[in-house]
Amino acid sequence: MPRIVLALNAGSSSLKFSATTVGEEGQSSLLLKGEIEDIGSAPHFVLKNAQGAILAERRWTDSETSMQPLLEEVAVRVREHLTGDELTAIGHRVVHGGPDHMAPERVTPALIASLEKLTPIAPLHIPHNLALIRSMMKLCPDVPQVACFDTAFHRTMPAVARRFALPAVYEAAGVRRYGFHGLSYEYIARKLESIAPHLAKGRVIVAHLGNGASLCALQAGRSLDTTMGFSPLDGLVMGTRCGALDPAIVLYLENQFGLSVDEVRHLLYRESGLLALSGGVANDMRTLLASAEPKAREAVEIFVHVLARQAGGLIASLQGLDGFVFTAGIGEHASEIRAMVCEKLAWLGVKIDPQANLRHADIISTPDSEVEVWVIPTDEDAMIVRHTLAVLGDGRARAL
Repeated sequence: MPRIVLALNAGSSSLKFSATTVGEEGQSSLLLKGEIEDIGSAPHFVLKNAQGAILAERRWTDSETSMQPLLEEVAVRVREHLTGDELTAIGHRVVHGGPDHMAPERVTPALIASLEKLTPIAPLHIPHNLALIRSMMKLCPDVPQVACFDTAFHRTMPAVARRFALPAVYEAAGVRRYGFHGLSYEYIARKLESIAPHLAKGRVIVAHLGNGASLCALQAGRSLDTTMGFSPLDGLVMGTRCGALDPAIVLYLENQFGLSVDEVRHLLYRESGLLALSGGVANDMRTLLASAEPKAREAVEIFVHVLARQAGGLIASLQGLDGFVFTAGIGEHASEIRAMVCEKLAWLGVKIDPQANLRHADIISTPDSEVEVWVIPTDEDAMIVRHTLAVLGDGRARAL
């Protein structure tokens, strides 16, 4: 009997979801996909079939922004279009697993209580993850749920990449580098095994570039180092997040500008990054690339500069580089950004084919490039489905 798994991917102001059917032999097929954008302001819900045709759509007013009615809409509409089949499992992307959750786990009251304690580490994500889990427990009480942690893939990082230069008492309390976007990196690592096994065994940097962005150094398919650290705020310049920052700046903002902890958090997560660098033009890379505003161009250039600089650090961690993979929204679709990044890495012997890059080919490097450059679409939902079935003891997960 086929299994139907609902994968839920909650961000700080959005929810993406998909329903996938998995047959007895492990063959999978996307049934439905959708998202809710602008949660907290004016939510917009869209449900599509596997071909992208819109099946349902709804907008809410500013006053109807709580999670419960949004999830009820998702649950009702998904069930309406499952042609009589029932959900057999629900998998969640949970941003942070902390030091104690290094692999996907079935949702239990004990797990929920443990995750609640991580709220100070990921204040914009954990509350949404938990609200979603609790709401689905009410809407689908008989359907088992599984939490898939975005930090779990980075558990293989050595101590030299995990530790901060702080007193041991803070490390014992969980202050360490965790890394994020793990489900995406895990998918790319598995994908390389099938499409480029020579790279899967080598040294690869994967660039997950979206509104949230990071780099991961893979050695033989395992995470060796990454640009995000204690929180998803660290590392690269992002849509509205600052990325790496001198910690003294936070002290300065509090002392000289009188900002509270909450105000500093809002500034660094919501008002910084590309949005700040562009002078408020946009936090979306597509808008910035199309803009004639000098500040928009400057924001793009700083984004690329920081990315190339941090890639250099990961190359040092890897002691060389065999491949570079672009993925996620910007990585998969912004050919200009890929070209700019590769130009910054030309000192490595990176050479790309401009036409292959423009048409978003799988391999955009030239045959004589010292480093292979790939464009691989990521699929976090596929990893959520696989992990969910594995945790529930379904053997077909191995075939996914």
